[in-house]
Amino acid sequence: MTHPIITPATDPGAPPQPPPPAASASAHVSRLRWLRSPVIVRVITGALVLWAAITLSFVAVQVAPGNIVDLLIGEQLSTPAIEAAIREEWGLDEPVYLQYLHYLWRILHGNFGRSYVLNTDVAPLVIGQLLPTLELTAAAFVVTIVFSVGLAVLTAGRRWGRRTASGVELVLASTPSFWLGIMLLFVFSFTLKLFPVAGDRGFASIVLPALSLGLAQGAVIGRVLRKGIEHSLDEPYALTVRSWGIGALALRVRHALRHAALPAVTLAGWLVGGLLSGAVITEQVFGRPGLGKVTVDAVLAKDMPVILAIAILSATIYVVLSTAVDLLYLLIDPRLRERRARR
Repeated sequence: MTHPIITPATDPGAPPQPPPPAASASAHVSRLRWLRSPVIVRVITGALVLWAAITLSFVAVQVAPGNIVDLLIGEQLSTPAIEAAIREEWGLDEPVYLQYLHYLWRILHGNFGRSYVLNTDVAPLVIGQLLPTLELTAAAFVVTIVFSVGLAVLTAGRRWGRRTASGVELVLASTPSFWLGIMLLFVFSFTLKLFPVAGDRGFASIVLPALSLGLAQGAVIGRVLRKGIEHSLDEPYALTVRSWGIGALALRVRHALRHAALPAVTLAGWLVGGLLSGAVITEQVFGRPGLGKVTVDAVLAKDMPVILAIAILSATIYVVLSTAVDLLYLLIDPRLRERRARR
């Protein structure tokens, strides 16, 4: 009778054997590539930026002149009960590092504290006004993209069209959004009566605010995009595409635009912050609800918890949008994906 040969690999009672050196090295390289992937790097970078924003908001309260309790109360009448509630909420009787850890824990759980001026929790107040601001920012971003792409594609490489577009872009980029909003109100609301003057009453009420906020940004991006398209049209591949019988407009839209989009996308990610900050002023000009009114009221009333919450929330939105723009690079330019894969 023959007995099977039992090896460490087949013996169930044997201790696990380490993998071969080549397999271990391959797994290590795979983990390094995963950690260095653009998505993971951008997520980690965004998390660090948010952590820095939260930390700066805490430091701002600590280093501000005066008593922290008085600073957080704002214009509200101070009472012993309110002071005791603030000390308990912020842990002012504890060491500073514990105050910071408690503050960081509260923010990560969506607890922005309480507004003692308005006598309400800050999180529902700010988040309740976030949607109108995001709607205006998204509409302005659409105006920016349509205006910049349309103007660049139609005028690139055409002398008179380029000169005219450059003049229009210079005027729009130099015009403050609130002044442009006032002019649009005067022409299209007061004179022609085509759009409502103020409020949030459907699509018609967002057209003028989106134009006043998005045209200036579109002028800046359009200028960069047009130069990129003109440079792409001088590349050898453009001559090859023309030899295939493809028309000038199709060449610009299907080929040159993609090659020229990367610098414009980089600039668009940077201008996202401009749209968010400009929305605060634009909402005031057009009497729209949103974070603009909440921010102005909080600054006038010295309502520090609301101000800090808006600052952190704005940083969060900016990080999310800028991360999305950075990842869009990989879709626009496949060479970036190949370069990342070789590393």
